[in-house]
Amino acid sequence: MTHPDPQITAYEILGGEAKLKALVDRFYALMDSEPEYAGIRTLHPPSLAGSNEKLYLFLTGWLGGPPIYVEKFGHPMLRARHLPFAIGESERDQWMSCMRRALAETEIDPQLSAALDDALSKTADFMRNKAG
Repeated sequence: MTHPDPQITAYEILGGEAKLKALVDRFYALMDSEPEYAGIRTLHPPSLAGSNEKLYLFLTGWLGGPPIYVEKFGHPMLRARHLPFAIGESERDQWMSCMRRALAETEIDPQLSAALDDALSKTADFMRNKAG
């Protein structure tokens, strides 16, 4: 996504901490309550609080905000951290469906939402570690 001022980050365009927290909170609320996301919900611990915090911290830095995930946990190593979980096409698609819905329901700028969808789709596909 391009912006007239290259100094402005996706984190700022999104709306910073409050908007990102709202997005991540909505993502995990959907995962926890909607039957179509049951497959990915089972990959998470009973409480989603830790997962919620880690995704928020990761996305903060990934979107150009403060590098708080790296400061707290070190390099994200996304693929390595997800290897213990069986992630195939179904899990990837559920994750993306849940995130797309959270993006829509959080009323993210359409241009940013499209750019995030593209980048997150590539990342979600990279997390696959099983056939199917």
